[in-house]
Amino acid sequence: MGTSPLPVADLVPWDDKITPYDQAHFSRYLRLLDAVDVGASSDEICRTILDRDPVADPDGAKKTLESHLARARWMYEQGYKGMLKSP
Repeated sequence: MGTSPLPVADLVPWDDKITPYDQAHFSRYLRLLDAVDVGASSDEICRTILDRDPVADPDGAKKTLESHLARARWMYEQGYKGMLKSP
């Protein structure tokens, strides 16, 4: 289902800088933001982007969605700045 070779974590490993997890899931974050922007349902987003079954585990799917969407928004609002810095 997903585009990343790494599985989706239940909760995003959070840091105040871009992490290897962020780098591996960057396209997934973009897809999340796009899906929300076009009004996709939470269930559809969980199934198609986060590889979660919202029927079998509604609470887990919701927590995974909230965690990844918060990180996607952080990347959009703050995290990208770390991508612009020179090494």
